[in-house]
Amino acid sequence: MLKKTGLIIVAVTLMLAFLAPNLQAAGFPAKDITLICPWSAGGGTDTISRALVKNAKKYVGVNVNVVNKTGGMGAVGMGAASTARPDGYTVGMITFQLSTYRAMGLAKLSYRDYNLIQLVNQSPAAISVGADSKWKDLKQLMEYAKKNPGIVTVGHSGAGGGWHLAIASIATTNDIKFNYVPFDGAAPTRTALIGGHIDCATTGIDEMLQLYKAGKVRILAVNNLTRHDLFPEVPTIAEAGFPNPSPILDWRGLAAPKGVPEKHMQILVKGFKKCFEDPEFVKLANELGLPLTYADPKGFEKFLKGMEETLEPALKSVGLYKPLK
Repeated sequence: MLKKTGLIIVAVTLMLAFLAPNLQAAGFPAKDITLICPWSAGGGTDTISRALVKNAKKYVGVNVNVVNKTGGMGAVGMGAASTARPDGYTVGMITFQLSTYRAMGLAKLSYRDYNLIQLVNQSPAAISVGADSKWKDLKQLMEYAKKNPGIVTVGHSGAGGGWHLAIASIATTNDIKFNYVPFDGAAPTRTALIGGHIDCATTGIDEMLQLYKAGKVRILAVNNLTRHDLFPEVPTIAEAGFPNPSPILDWRGLAAPKGVPEKHMQILVKGFKKCFEDPEFVKLANELGLPLTYADPKGFEKFLKGMEETLEPALKSVGLYKPLK
């Protein structure tokens, strides 16, 4: 009898152990999820973050609330996401800068510090000036900058960021010296351009859409191999006279802290993929000029590994390659 009772206890224990993860997952999520955006409100990353999770409750089961934590070229917000409690209730929007921190000697933070969820988008850079600028095309701007080294001010969202590297690589190739002015995101960069505080701005082309439609900026070129569908009259960098066979594209994606239970990660990956496929999100992204590019966790990891390899020579070309030992 005792032996039979013991076997029953063992069987029940094993059954509970097997069911525990499923029961845990079944109760997740039981409260709202926080999405940390590492860039300022109003910029491209903030816009895509809020659009992505607008209908999250339909797919994840709870609301996903966006919280902006800015500073340190995005490191403050991305660092906060990586060190959050690994219970699945905090995720982060990670961006291009994450691929440069180690290479630039700024921080040890990299994609290896997260459980990756998905790649969301890739964007080409736009080189823009104010509508009343004396430069009507990129050739005029570049010729003036070459004759007046260090005079033309170019705003961007941080040294070593996608937008900075996009124009810096072209400038280096053409022996041009700009005076680079960093801002904490696209929103303050745009404000500075419209206010006449900088001569030129390099941002995501999507981040200039509203100002472009309002006639407040002139986009001189898009740093890509093809023209953008929403900006058919804007020439590519090659068409503007400065060929760039390997344009650097910005990227954004979702990630969770290391250590989130696998069952919770499965729910997050599945739910956010549905958010990505949501017709309203896709429509809005197209209207805003945000090129969507999806990759699952494994595909995202492969992409990020390749990105670090691609950026090394670009960073060396502008003297920013100072890898941490």
